[in-house]
Amino acid sequence: MKLDPFYLIVDSAEWIERLVPLGVKLVQLRMKDGTDAELRAAIRRAKTICATYGCQLIINDYWRMAIEEGCDFVHLGQEDLATADIAALRTAGLKLGLSTHDEAELETALKAEPNYVALGPVWPTILKKMKWAPQGLEKLRDWKTWIGSLPLVAIGGINTDRIDSVFAHSADSAAVVTDITLNADPEGRAREWIEHTARFR
Repeated sequence: MKLDPFYLIVDSAEWIERLVPLGVKLVQLRMKDGTDAELRAAIRRAKTICATYGCQLIINDYWRMAIEEGCDFVHLGQEDLATADIAALRTAGLKLGLSTHDEAELETALKAEPNYVALGPVWPTILKKMKWAPQGLEKLRDWKTWIGSLPLVAIGGINTDRIDSVFAHSADSAAVVTDITLNADPEGRAREWIEHTARFR
């Protein structure tokens, strides 16, 4: 499979409603809080928006709900991978993306036969407190050599000035969160990302 080079990650359906219509083709809904009802409503709203604009929606963590709501793609961290029913995901036809931070995690991820692997943080990130030091660009190239044709997503500290270097070091897609959501003009920044990644499509 091929991922869009611009991989947007947001924490609400409201963000999806604001940014996907601009031309975003790959977005992850990463909600860490909320009741089941709130999460389900957000997934349904996000699905509708993404279907309208031809955007691939990926649900973070909530794989059971993703199955129940008829989603087609989930992303799991290593802790969630340890408890997820991968067979149930496959039976339901869902694709799977997995986070990795070191060699042991990559080995674990590959055993689950994911549809893509993410490596991060490439640079320091303010999104969340990480126990891993920044991985650096060369590790992207190492990961790509290891995983071959499997798509590789770079995440962590990526901004428009760093996009070219990420792809030059073998990433297939660049994930972004705070460079857009914390920007004074999120829509303008999203358009910059779309423009900067157009030649990698």
